[in-house]
Amino acid sequence: MVIVAGHIVVDPQQRERYLADCVGIIELARRAPGCLDFAITADPVDVRRIHIFERWESQAAVEAFRGSGPSGPQRAAILAASVAEYDVADVRSLT
Repeated sequence: MVIVAGHIVVDPQQRERYLADCVGIIELARRAPGCLDFAITADPVDVRRIHIFERWESQAAVEAFRGSGPSGPQRAAILAASVAEYDVADVRSLT
């Protein structure tokens, strides 16, 4: 399993627009083969921060979906980013 997690920083005045522009990609990702979870969400405390969380069955599934990454306008809106991929060897359910 692969987890992609972190956050991006955008101008506070552009955050809601950025998130609205992500709805289509979220819907596509959630239907993609190998996608277990996919979320792009606003931070409730920091008005500049957007959380990224993805969970995939495999690295191949991540790469098949990702393509070239964010569109030009989305990439231009990102002021900073801290996002990483994690290879998960074992999972323990907490519920």
